[in-house]
Amino acid sequence: MVATPQLAFPRTIFHVDMDAFFVSVEELYDPSLRGKPVVVGGQRDERGVVSAASYAARKFGVHSAMPLRTAAKLCPNAIFVDGHPDRYREFSEKVHTVLGAFSPQVEMASIDEAYLDMSGTERLHGPPLKAAHHLHQRMKTDTGLNCSIGIGASRLVAKVSSGQAKPNGVLFIVPGEEAKFLAPLDVREIPGVGKVMETHLHALGIKKVGDLSRLDESELSDRFGKWGLALAGKARGEDAGGWFDSEVGANVDAKSISHEHTYNEDTADASQLEATLVRLSEMVGRRLRESQFHARTIQLKLRYKDFTTLTRAHTLASPTQLDTEIFEQVRALFRKNWKNGVPVRLLGVHASSFTSRPDQINLLEGNRQQRWKDALAAADHLRDRFGESSVGLASGIRAGFRERVHENPASLPGKNKPRNS
Repeated sequence: MVATPQLAFPRTIFHVDMDAFFVSVEELYDPSLRGKPVVVGGQRDERGVVSAASYAARKFGVHSAMPLRTAAKLCPNAIFVDGHPDRYREFSEKVHTVLGAFSPQVEMASIDEAYLDMSGTERLHGPPLKAAHHLHQRMKTDTGLNCSIGIGASRLVAKVSSGQAKPNGVLFIVPGEEAKFLAPLDVREIPGVGKVMETHLHALGIKKVGDLSRLDESELSDRFGKWGLALAGKARGEDAGGWFDSEVGANVDAKSISHEHTYNEDTADASQLEATLVRLSEMVGRRLRESQFHARTIQLKLRYKDFTTLTRAHTLASPTQLDTEIFEQVRALFRKNWKNGVPVRLLGVHASSFTSRPDQINLLEGNRQQRWKDALAAADHLRDRFGESSVGLASGIRAGFRERVHENPASLPGKNKPRNS
């Protein structure tokens, strides 16, 4: 009996991107904001950046990551909202619940976007466009929010097509049509191509994705190394070059965790600066515990008024996830490196070199560490119930700043899978 070769059916990947997520959630709580130019992330006179802008504000050129003060100049009539991270986490969980009803393989790429592997779900949900239509309706019914859905045989194509479908649309790129779809798009639309790479490509006369096909893979490799080969694959719509290395839904561990704070007014107040480091250490510690990581390297980021920036790191003898130990190390770095009396613009705390298990506990320190672990576990529980600002170390209260909305939250739905101990 001659074996019949198996046909290789392409995957079906959905990229679901919530439309103006932060703004849309704010509109649910305050319907008077609907249809108006709204900017989430802080007030018009603050130094922060825009986390999200309504489509009405985007017409004036306002976009995410833009300085709030620039947004205020571009759109003087905009309504500025500080934002409510706890609300966004709550709605992200609701979004994840909806997505989980359509596929067992869901990956939250950020608080407001996700990939679904819909391969093999046709008998349950129908063909891709029908499934996407049902998902659209279910999302609106269960969360009150709109989303855009891109469908393709790769994550790259799904992501790019969801961007083209905005707002509140669906775009399905039929397998085999990927290169044709991508060809007229700007090279910046390729995930992973930033301003620097865009500049290099423009210098070569490559402005559209289709222009990449004019260059041989060997030439791209000579110019850009492995990333050049990846570009060639991406231009064909492939998940190439390490941008999408894992399968949808794989539990990919973070390489680092960090939080920063930019002051509205530069300060040289030592007690204020150290209070900020306490609060940042709490935020980093919280995320370490939720990810079940222990960090061996703690780093300070310090930026002065003139934008001079320095980073200093210390490697611990034993990895930690305790706020107090993180702060102890970052405070030592700060006191050693801060030019006393010189105003500071930004402070940051960064943790890396992760392990999932702590080293052997020092018997002399074991009791103290366990007490802190118990206390911080109780604090985390209170934050889960009442919000991130509901409890904290007393010395960090003076910092008086809120969690930045544009930062990814302490955890993403579906990311915190239990680890074997």
